[in-house]
Amino acid sequence: MRFETEVDGARVPAFVVRWHGVPRAYLNRCAHVPMELDWQDGRFFDLLGLYLACSTHGAVYDPATGVCVGGPCRGRSLIALSVAETDGQIFISL
Repeated sequence: MRFETEVDGARVPAFVVRWHGVPRAYLNRCAHVPMELDWQDGRFFDLLGLYLACSTHGAVYDPATGVCVGGPCRGRSLIALSVAETDGQIFISL
């Protein structure tokens, strides 16, 4: 799911996905060049559903950690957001 959050006084796109039952949240910004990842609005996983994928650069990220495991930014990471789930509701904190 896409949403916006505030970073340094600016509204920026972010997203949360559920990976192996655990919610993970990241800024929606490729570690290679700061462009949004989703290839369609709210579509972050590759075709096999194994990795988060940048539609522009082909970078793929481990959904559990945000670390780029393939592509032009290998070894760099998405910017993670603190996420918690309580009674089925997801909360993001900066």
